Amino acid sequence: MNRLYPHPIIAREGWPIIGGGLALSLLISMCCGWWSLPFWVFTVFALQFFRDPAREIPLNPEAVLSPVDGRIVVVERARDPYRDVDALKISIFMNVFNVHSQKSPADCTVTKVVYNKGKFVNADLDKASTENERNAVLATTASGREITFVQVAGLVARRILCYTQAGAKLSRGERYGFIRFGSRVDMYLPVDAQAQVAIGDKVTGVSTVLARLPLTAPQTKSEPKAAAPQAAPASQAAPASQAAPASQAAPASQAAPVETVASQSTEQQQIEAAAAKIQAAVQDVLKD
Repeated sequence: MNRLYPHPIIAREGWPIIGGGLALSLLISMCCGWWSLPFWVFTVFALQFFRDPAREIPLNPEAVLSPVDGRIVVVERARDPYRDVDALKISIFMNVFNVHSQKSPADCTVTKVVYNKGKFVNADLDKASTENERNAVLATTASGREITFVQVAGLVARRILCYTQAGAKLSRGERYGFIRFGSRVDMYLPVDAQAQVAIGDKVTGVSTVLARLPLTAPQTKSEPKAAAPQAAPASQAAPASQAAPASQAAPASQAAPVETVASQSTEQQQIEAAAAKIQAAVQDVLKD
């Protein structure tokens, strides 16, 4: 055992009930003999119901422990109604034969305790989480992660006991509450928690790891920064400056054909003048 469990093996919450049942059983036994048998059965039942044994506590800092004994009835992504955020929900149903003391699932500081009056429908049903009498403990772990664990009354359970309050520090496995005669506990963990149990699994309070919760929240990917608006004109300026000579070269290329045509016409005039001279000379010769 990693540390002393400072509570009796029979929970104090049950001492008046067990004592009363024992006294009544003895009295009826002396008066009515075997007619006291039902009272002895009730006393034995109460004795086992209010047991609160010490348990070995896993020390992995990422482990989120089961706060109670019971059976897993829900493992799903849901909305944490107390924080209004998406969460991993794990629910444990406790029958009358399970240990009913609640213990802290992690090293944490209680930030808020919320009590809601409600009905007493079967705690095995999903609607028990929102309709039944319940008491929610909102806490922040030693590493800064936010978790919520909720005590939910059941069909038989009519009394939720919570011994913690806002500002209190709880160590993993530390006892903080008790529910009498059948109930349920809902756990709401950050969505990056990894469930280590499945629906139908039987869990042992404190000893079973319900989920592994990273000590730090995952970092959200930062969006790429938009390009500065001045960058685009600057990048487009170079092609513009390079295009300028091309646009300026056009008149030069257009002027070249004009000079060529002019030179060709001058040469043709010279040829025609020479031909005229030759023709005139021929005519003079013929006249002679």
